[in-house]
Amino acid sequence: MQKTTALHPVVLAVTERVRTRSAATRSSYLAQVDAAAQRKPGAERMGCANVAHAFAAMPDGDKARVTGIDKFRVVAEKGPNIGIVTAYNDMLSAHAPLQHYPDLIKLEARRLGATAQVAGGVPAMCDGVTQGTPGMELSLFSRDTIAMATAISLSHDVFDCALMLGVCDKIVPGLLIGALHFGHLPTVFVPAGPMTSGLSNNDKAKVREKAAQGLVGRSELLEAESAAYHGLGTCTFYGTANSNQMLLEAMGLHVPGTAFINPGADVRQELTREAVRTVLGKQTGGAAAPQAGWKCPPIGVQVDERCIVNAMVALLATGGSTNHLIHWVAVARAAGIVIDWNDFSDLSDVVPLLTRVYPNGSADVNQFQAAGGPGYVIRELLDAGYLHADVLTVRSGGLREYTAIPSAHADGALQWADAGASQDETVVRPASDPFSASGGLKLLLGNLGRSVIKVSAVPHDRHVIEAPCRVFDSQEALHHAFHADELNQDLICVVRWQGPQANGMPELHKLTPPLAVLQGKGFKVALVTDGRMSGASGKVPSAIHVSPEAASGGPLAKVRDGDRIRLDASAGTLQVLVDAAEWDARPLATMPETLRAANGVGMGRELFAGMRRNALTAEEGACSWL
Repeated sequence: MQKTTALHPVVLAVTERVRTRSAATRSSYLAQVDAAAQRKPGAERMGCANVAHAFAAMPDGDKARVTGIDKFRVVAEKGPNIGIVTAYNDMLSAHAPLQHYPDLIKLEARRLGATAQVAGGVPAMCDGVTQGTPGMELSLFSRDTIAMATAISLSHDVFDCALMLGVCDKIVPGLLIGALHFGHLPTVFVPAGPMTSGLSNNDKAKVREKAAQGLVGRSELLEAESAAYHGLGTCTFYGTANSNQMLLEAMGLHVPGTAFINPGADVRQELTREAVRTVLGKQTGGAAAPQAGWKCPPIGVQVDERCIVNAMVALLATGGSTNHLIHWVAVARAAGIVIDWNDFSDLSDVVPLLTRVYPNGSADVNQFQAAGGPGYVIRELLDAGYLHADVLTVRSGGLREYTAIPSAHADGALQWADAGASQDETVVRPASDPFSASGGLKLLLGNLGRSVIKVSAVPHDRHVIEAPCRVFDSQEALHHAFHADELNQDLICVVRWQGPQANGMPELHKLTPPLAVLQGKGFKVALVTDGRMSGASGKVPSAIHVSPEAASGGPLAKVRDGDRIRLDASAGTLQVLVDAAEWDARPLATMPETLRAANGVGMGRELFAGMRRNALTAEEGACSWL
């Protein structure tokens, strides 16, 4: 018998606040979704020439099924047409497994009397490849580019439902934003899973720190990195890519339990076939077979304020990527829902931290999956009243189906079993005995603006740092000072001109090794930046996403070398300790001309100038399309 628990009052209050705040925009969005859903199917709505173009390349059997015409003969029954949007490329380990998914999907669709077409491909870039290079400045805006590419793919408007094939950092949010702009289509997300475990994340980090100190050379570092990133699948640490997958499970947009099944696992292909069955309303297995007439709901109806809050709770309960304080704001806006960092902060105060996965612990996502994975976490959150149970999902059994772990019978058929007890309480723990009573994120307020900090990986004795600051205009400048031995003291490093309007808000992962080295020497250090750090900031206290950014006149542009700054994650404050009258009178610095001239030039960055000009703040999702 399923456990029924009253919803936690703060979760309920935040949801009601979001619903009230979003009433006008959500109503307008749903009206658009309903208007699109009321139209005739594409093959009936369009002119004959349009239809002929859309299906010209289809095999005759599929063409007859989707158009109702077979060699100029009317066919009695037409079948639904699935649009596939894929992020496949064979350069990136996470997306290479998607190569043969479309063929598998088409075969399964044909078996079920339906058809499927690859509607289009979207770009998929890897922050791990571009980290610290000019290409990284395209990273954030690749999300909106992917959303636009998804819209272009679906704009042929001949689809009855859709499958989204993608995994990593900006790819899933971009696909989701694009899909929500076609909110009348039932849509299922289809992942590829993480690579098998290689060199542990902790051991990899140690080699990086040694390299930062010059204790090992390039060959040793490359050997370690290649042992960590070694095969098909997503990186195994709990960064943005794997946080994406956790959130999609909590939103009910996957076939249940698919997030962290390895690409080579026997059950992987059957889960992809099940995605086809699910989007067509013909699911198998799970809590129960769908009732007669049950249909997978349109994604725009499914993703409501309860669904968004569930995603936020799952992020906090697992200590997920801080990038989602930007991306999921944008996702929500695409569905007419308005959330902000106050909502995340209020939820974080009450949502328990249930997982320790690197960088919040030593385990990787394969160990997380083996210990219980998303199914265990979702069950614990449901049973403790932290998730809305009464939400639509792509399955007829609702969110409770996502508490189970899939496997295959000897005949290959899928079966799901309850996650059971935690298989390793150093990795996942019950809501009654969490790692922490509150979530892994904190909102920081003060005279330096609004920012966030991921505290789940930061030891409690480093939650408060007060020290003089050193101001840097680029991450390269910080590296230069580190190698010149200029930073060996208690210090708060301010790295500015890194926001969406300045240079596209690149992630600053390459700052972690030198700052970790300084911290390891016993110095109290912290980072304050209007850039991003994702989940890779690890154990170094980092106030990130400072808004407004320096380039738009934010207070980071006033900070000077030697100013004393206090970062207090316990109190939720970020303050420069300068006399108020002096601070108010200080002029804003401007971006150095050499930096301004270099920003946006080369490696295609010129093409993104309009996005930089139009980008909203990080707290508003850094959207370039509103």
